[in-house]
Amino acid sequence: MLQADTGRDEVPACPGWLMTSVSSWGENEEDAFDQGLVELGLGDARLIRVEGAMLPMGFEAVAPEPLGMGILVECHLAIAHAWDGKHASAGVAWANCKTPEGDECGIVATLSTEEDAEETEMLLRRNLQRKLASRDLEVITFDIAVDEVTAGQGHHGVAIAALILPETMVFQQTQSIGRVRGGLTRSASDVDMSGGGSAVSSAPKPSGPRRDTKGDDDSISFDL
Repeated sequence: MLQADTGRDEVPACPGWLMTSVSSWGENEEDAFDQGLVELGLGDARLIRVEGAMLPMGFEAVAPEPLGMGILVECHLAIAHAWDGKHASAGVAWANCKTPEGDECGIVATLSTEEDAEETEMLLRRNLQRKLASRDLEVITFDIAVDEVTAGQGHHGVAIAALILPETMVFQQTQSIGRVRGGLTRSASDVDMSGGGSAVSSAPKPSGPRRDTKGDDDSISFDL
């Protein structure tokens, strides 16, 4: 398995920025969403919606930049729809973190709700805390962006929050990944292929509720 050198100075920077937008007067959900993308500066971009919590190694928050027409851009998106006077909120948060081994990495959390912006931010912070606890990470820096929309009467509204990563498509995979962390990622040797060709994990499957490795979420401080 290829593994990148984990030296911080040798990891290329991965720039990205948070932005939000709202649109209250869409003819339908797709129209409202497209208007929101234009407000975000993504109206002329080709988008890849990224899932998962981890950011590319070397993530670095920067100021928003204009994007060229037709550019292919990865984004972590939260999209909240509303209709006919109702409201909704969307938010994205990122955190630069440190593992117990001393490696630095970044994670992201997204959330869309039918609540107001204040309630949504509180829920988003808790989601981010849980992702930190699941991975035994310590916060170095973080940022959150949340926006709220109220749809016009008889119209569709949308709130969009995005973490925009404009340069990830040009990275070589072996230059943008970190070490394999023991106990958190299965390797090929953990899979038993002898049972009629089916992949069966040799590790016991978890049962019952998840137990966060850092204990109670309230023990994680976001004070910088």
